[in-house]
Amino acid sequence: MTSELAIVLGLLGLTIAMFAANRPRMDVVALIMMTALPLTGVISLPEALSGFSDPNIILIAALFVLGEGLVRTGVAQRVGDLLIRHAGRSEARLIVLLMIAVAGIGSVMSSTGVVAIFIPIVLRVARGADIAPGRLMMPLSVAALISGMMTLVATAPNLVVHGELVRQGSDGFHFFAFTPFGLPVLLLGILYMLFARRWLGPERAPAARTIGRPSFARWIEEYGLVGREHRLAIEPGSPWIGRRLEELDLRATSGINIVAIERQHRFTSSVVQPRPETELAAGDVLFLDLPRAEFDLAGLAARARLKLLTLAGAYFSDLSQAIGMAEVMIPANSALVGRTLVGSAFRSVHGLTVIGMKRAGKPWREGLLDEVLKVGDTLLVTGPWRAIRRLQRNRQDLLPLEMPMEMDEIVAVPSGAPVAIGILALVVALMVSGLVPNVLAALLGCLLLGLFRCIDMNAAYRSIHWQSLILIVGMLPFSLALQNTGGIELAAGLLRDVVGEVAPRLALAAVFVVTALLSLFISNTATAVLMAPVALALAAELGLSPHPFAMTVALAASAAFMTPVSSPVNTLVVGPGGYRFGDFVRVGTPFAIIVLVTVVLLVPLVFPFHSAP
Repeated sequence: MTSELAIVLGLLGLTIAMFAANRPRMDVVALIMMTALPLTGVISLPEALSGFSDPNIILIAALFVLGEGLVRTGVAQRVGDLLIRHAGRSEARLIVLLMIAVAGIGSVMSSTGVVAIFIPIVLRVARGADIAPGRLMMPLSVAALISGMMTLVATAPNLVVHGELVRQGSDGFHFFAFTPFGLPVLLLGILYMLFARRWLGPERAPAARTIGRPSFARWIEEYGLVGREHRLAIEPGSPWIGRRLEELDLRATSGINIVAIERQHRFTSSVVQPRPETELAAGDVLFLDLPRAEFDLAGLAARARLKLLTLAGAYFSDLSQAIGMAEVMIPANSALVGRTLVGSAFRSVHGLTVIGMKRAGKPWREGLLDEVLKVGDTLLVTGPWRAIRRLQRNRQDLLPLEMPMEMDEIVAVPSGAPVAIGILALVVALMVSGLVPNVLAALLGCLLLGLFRCIDMNAAYRSIHWQSLILIVGMLPFSLALQNTGGIELAAGLLRDVVGEVAPRLALAAVFVVTALLSLFISNTATAVLMAPVALALAAELGLSPHPFAMTVALAASAAFMTPVSSPVNTLVVGPGGYRFGDFVRVGTPFAIIVLVTVVLLVPLVFPFHSAP
């Protein structure tokens, strides 16, 4: 071992120690090492800064912008609504559906891009279901890494290994050659994350309820709204069909508030604001607020031919794109003072429904509709966002106090959703076909989003997670330093010496372990470049087919579960998930071992040692 290699390994060990201690921040550690490595003389300054010109860094930044375009046009919200509609408030079902969706999409596009797109979706779903983001971000990154085991084009290491096989005169892998291994690993990953989620922090997210701006989840708890929400669909033959809400007068007769009505159209659905003159139709879905827990809702449903539906987000938080909430106070000069909500025709005048009240800071639980309002009473109202915005402009009768975080997530360009989907499809098609480099396809997508006004420059710059990019850029010089000092060649030589005489499956296991360990310190693409020829040479020495060894390298390069810097996929979820270095070690290491065993067992069954495919 040379003195230069010893210095690089020492700095690498120091980096890992600081990562583990989480002191200082990981992006600061990366900057320190990017500065220190040129000072040692192991690499030059241009090499240390080469990460800033790396196409993958530009690709990641562009994919953040593409993801923001999907958020601003409402595509991301619709995907999140679909997830939460099918999973309800079940964390387990959310994890299953999320991992299947991410692995499926990631099989035909960059796994890093999939994570960049899904991060805002997962944050929104977590808020809607009142789940801590850390409980979902790790399953997101695991599924994205597994997506690299699905198809030939799912990740760069697969193409690297395929190219090395072809260069050495062997048949390459076909498009779905990886699928027999990716699907079992995905199933095991889902089962494992359902178990390992207990290591990912508390189930709920207290921060959203204790600091900063309020959220729907905070108000739902403070005003005791849990359990008051119900969904009912009007079935054909219902006596309510064709009747106006003022005729039914549900608030007076049953104490029921209709918060919103979802109306089905031929290809879409829309949320309708309930007004006295609104006429009900077959197929309408009614979103009811029922303060009286003892009310016989099942009996009403049977009499009126209504179908009880399952719930999604807590107190209709999954409708936050159409229906908002706000806290308002009754000022001294308000016309509401001394009147009741029913007597003041509150909903008809303001277009909002009062679902909660505080008096002297304490929630008012009973008889809200008939309670005489007083100066200083705080009302929690719900209704269309446009009606809430009107309150901000007209402060005569009601004084807005706080607007929730969800108000910032209102879709800025809802009409651009079809365009954004089309642009994303074009980008994916270009990446799959290989007509242009991936980074060029992503940049073209960003320009098209701007051309069609789906995103503006300010939003594009804000969407990029600079901390993650700096972390990746700062770690890339280690790859060059290890290559320049002979560290990689030393590891490859040791591997050949160790596994030269062992059984074939043990040789596969050794190749997997070394590849996975290398990917802890350098990019998985660089790992594949370095390990593919080593693995093929090892297969030739043992007189075995090169294909099981090549496949093992590709799968191990995607098994970068063990640290937050093993892959950009992990790095991207560190901030949103609130993770520490040790979280990845604790959760990722056991699963990497599971994948190791799975690969060693399955690969020889599909690619036998003594015959080429």
